[in-house]
Amino acid sequence: MPYSEPSNLAIVACPGGESFANEVIAHLRHIYKHRFNLKSDAITKRYDLTKEGFIKSTNLLNDLQTSDLCIKRPTDKYRLPDFKVDALFTYFMNGEFKTEINECIRGKDVYIFQDVENHQPIVLNGGKNKQILSVNDHIMSMLVTIDAVRQAGAKDITLVLPVYPYSRQHKKKGREGLTASLLGHIYENMNVTRIITLDIHSREIVNAFGKTHLENLHASYQIIRELAKLIDLSNKSEDLVVVSPDTGAIDRNKFYATGLKTPLAMIYKERDYSMVTQNAKNTNIKSVKLLGDVHGKVAFLADDMLGTGGTLLKAMEFLKEQGATKVIAAISLPFFTGNAIELFNEAYKKGMFYRIIGTNAVYHEELLKYEWYINTSVSGLFANVITRLHNNQSLSDLLDNRTIIEKLVKQS
Repeated sequence: MPYSEPSNLAIVACPGGESFANEVIAHLRHIYKHRFNLKSDAITKRYDLTKEGFIKSTNLLNDLQTSDLCIKRPTDKYRLPDFKVDALFTYFMNGEFKTEINECIRGKDVYIFQDVENHQPIVLNGGKNKQILSVNDHIMSMLVTIDAVRQAGAKDITLVLPVYPYSRQHKKKGREGLTASLLGHIYENMNVTRIITLDIHSREIVNAFGKTHLENLHASYQIIRELAKLIDLSNKSEDLVVVSPDTGAIDRNKFYATGLKTPLAMIYKERDYSMVTQNAKNTNIKSVKLLGDVHGKVAFLADDMLGTGGTLLKAMEFLKEQGATKVIAAISLPFFTGNAIELFNEAYKKGMFYRIIGTNAVYHEELLKYEWYINTSVSGLFANVITRLHNNQSLSDLLDNRTIIEKLVKQS
């Protein structure tokens, strides 16, 4: 049985990705138990068996199939897989990492979780130390873990990266590296079979791979679900207009405008590229123009990631000046680097925006304290994708969720 112990699906959570991995595992356990119940109901009815007898027979078959003498679990109860692999992560004072896998994963389908944008204090060395790690630290920790998993004899290795690192370094403009592509080649050379990520910054990164598959998930359904709780999506009590914050986000916002059946506007920003953005206040934006109308309407903006937040702050302030009644933004990957949280809190007190919808793809405890921030979970989405990949099932309806969004809009 693919939905009970033993399972060939194993999850190794790097220190930075442990929080997200634990949430996904909770969803996986629910999915597996639900599928097992459906399977048992169908088979017991078809073969005129009792549920207790079916569970006992299943456990007997699993005991026969395991390489161990038998599984040390009850024989008369459903054996829910544990999924999570026992691993020890060591951080040395000179900055080196070591990963040790403490159980057999030979021949298993292993999913390695890492959140490279987790800048909260992380427990390392068996709880003896706490350390705030950089993006590069997280990447190195992940590479060491990939090697440990490979050396331990895993059959397939999948990286679960809610944030694909260095995704903004994907275009060559003169004498500079293509770091997003470089990392892709490293993963591929380490025999990574697949990468699962969320709202990758550029589709061009997919072209960096020869054999490794990249599954790019979208949080649009989860975001619209939260949006439906904030405003009337039927446009009866308040008008909604989708606004693209810049030309680079036009396709994403066009998708929302089509799904929500609303007008699409766009903000055009003139930049001084001789300057580098330092923080949310000191940006290289020189002038802002609006193509469309937001006067007396609720303005909704969507973007893939938020760093210092300067671009979004200027856009929201500009939309309020243009007469928008409310400004709501959706960010798939809410980094909020530097003093971004402080500046957004000040802007909220001034009435520059109403709410920001983000996802739990980035672990950020401080954000959850503010009433202007709404956290939506994509853990269930990742769990469903992992389940289907492991069981060789189609991902089509999860990757293209227009149908389910249309049903959500009709219900609201």
